[in-house]
Amino acid sequence: MSLKNCLIVLRNKKVNDFDVANSLIKKFASQGVYFDRVEYCAFDDSEEITRSVRECKGNYSGIVILCPQATVNALKAFSEKLFGGKFEGVALSAEGTGVFVINSDDAEGRKNAAELVISKLGRHIGRMYIKTVGASTAVINEAIGKVKNISPQCDFNVTSRYSDCSIEIIYPQTLGQDAVDVIYRSLIGSLNEYVYAIEDVSLAERLYQLLKLRRIKISVAESFTGGGIAKRLVEVPGISEVYYEGVNTYSNESKTKRLGVKQVTLKNHGAVSEDTAYEMVEGLLNTGGCDVAVSTTGIAGPNSDSTSKPVGLIYIGVGKSDGISVTKYELKGDRQTITETAINLALFAAFKKIK
Repeated sequence: MSLKNCLIVLRNKKVNDFDVANSLIKKFASQGVYFDRVEYCAFDDSEEITRSVRECKGNYSGIVILCPQATVNALKAFSEKLFGGKFEGVALSAEGTGVFVINSDDAEGRKNAAELVISKLGRHIGRMYIKTVGASTAVINEAIGKVKNISPQCDFNVTSRYSDCSIEIIYPQTLGQDAVDVIYRSLIGSLNEYVYAIEDVSLAERLYQLLKLRRIKISVAESFTGGGIAKRLVEVPGISEVYYEGVNTYSNESKTKRLGVKQVTLKNHGAVSEDTAYEMVEGLLNTGGCDVAVSTTGIAGPNSDSTSKPVGLIYIGVGKSDGISVTKYELKGDRQTITETAINLALFAAFKKIK
């Protein structure tokens, strides 16, 4: 039998509330227990429930059923008949299979039951994190594939949001430190240019840590990101030690008056251009007070500006006293996706500049 787990959730399908199930899934995942199958059934559809449980028999070593109080006893009786054996609390142990019935209506009981199930299905694990920005799904999958070839007993929990990716590596504690080091070196070797942290920390927090370590201050000039970078930074406790200022120069006039962007630059190249992003950074550095500066200008959509430039075209500038660089991106997605991705790319650009 495959050593896999499944979760069957019985719910009222007229009520779209997945919070209890999602919190349970997260709790299990935090302890290295994952579900290869999650199925939702109507709590009052006995045929659907019977079909689902029968399909799981013989295919999964761990079957967890999350159900309302009113169905607990019936499910236990059905499971005892189908698998053989008797329930002890929430657990029924059959040959090669563990069946667990958890009452979704009892919050305290649900917590205790989850801990019991985790102890039955779980394992002693170690975990480490690698956080990246800008790595494509293909690049990340290739890096993980290499590690799986080296250590097939490792599990991976990958979450990506607006190009900011967290890779959680879960491994048995029986794995020696030398083997863990090999896993780490393999991933870092494949993803090095995209990595900003090897711990579970946010991008803004990591940038703050580095700014504090270097004893330098940062300033930000934003156009289409509308203060999003500044917001991320000021959410970090202690940021006042390293954050000098943030300006939201949305209009061309503001770019000229506040940052010194030349009118001829705006006329010849437009607000969304490499030259404008460069001069925005230059303006921040020239005013003093900061050691590193970042700028953003672009078109987030849903429509383009008065030019023929496409939605998703953005420029991110970053600079210090030793020079300024600008990177062009052509992003895809809706307005929020383009904006939030640009914020992450800008924070990462600052991190790389001072790393």
